[in-house]
Amino acid sequence: MRLVDHVVEKLLALVQARSLQPGQRLPAERALAAELGVSRSSLREAIQKLVSQGVLSARQGDGTYLQSTARADWLQEAVAPLVNLLDTDPGYRFDVIETRHALETATAELAAQRATAEDKDRIRRAFDVMIEHQQSGHTELAARSDAQFHLAIAEASHNLVLKQLMHGLFSVVLSTVTRNREDMFRFSAPETLRRLSAEHQAVMLAIVEGDAPRARTSMVEHLEHVRQTIQREAEDHARRERLLRLPADAVAPLLPPSQTSPIP
Repeated sequence: MRLVDHVVEKLLALVQARSLQPGQRLPAERALAAELGVSRSSLREAIQKLVSQGVLSARQGDGTYLQSTARADWLQEAVAPLVNLLDTDPGYRFDVIETRHALETATAELAAQRATAEDKDRIRRAFDVMIEHQQSGHTELAARSDAQFHLAIAEASHNLVLKQLMHGLFSVVLSTVTRNREDMFRFSAPETLRRLSAEHQAVMLAIVEGDAPRARTSMVEHLEHVRQTIQREAEDHARRERLLRLPADAVAPLLPPSQTSPIP
């Protein structure tokens, strides 16, 4: 890959990670080059290439603006079919959990190493909002704030590729988080809620305190708990479905007919 193409991809990843919308201005050239870790000359070349493609617009004396998200949205377009698959076959949730395990153990560890004071405040706020929605019983908002909490951790990793991947997968993560929460709370809502809150808090505190190994371990434990719980629920659901398919007259009585009359 040519250097300019490499810078183009990094620039698009930043646009995606920051969720910039058409009409919004990119950071100043000097700051942008420093954040991407590239020279200003190679950045200018990449910007010109994206301007020619209609993705960016350069305004003399006013900076560079996002003009179209067509290329920046490539990852959402790539994962969009996954949301439909998850709707039709919840079993794909386990693939998502595996993917999240690979990505989020890394984001948690890196966030503990690199998070700024602003990043830590953002993670704390995301945690507080999630707890507030949980306590008020807003299931949908709680699921969305849960996903936002994990995105805030990805942002704090300061790894553009990980941030890009997590933002691109947001719709998939949100879909599975919503379904996972519904299944996990079905039979033991108070206990499950307390444990999930404690797990999220453990991840948050490890990051805020800069303890990278503990942040990674806490994220592993959280995701493994989610996996085990939805696995048990899936097995229980399959067992109930099998029982429902069994004809009523196929179940033999516990006692012979002569012994089933009411006791006087």
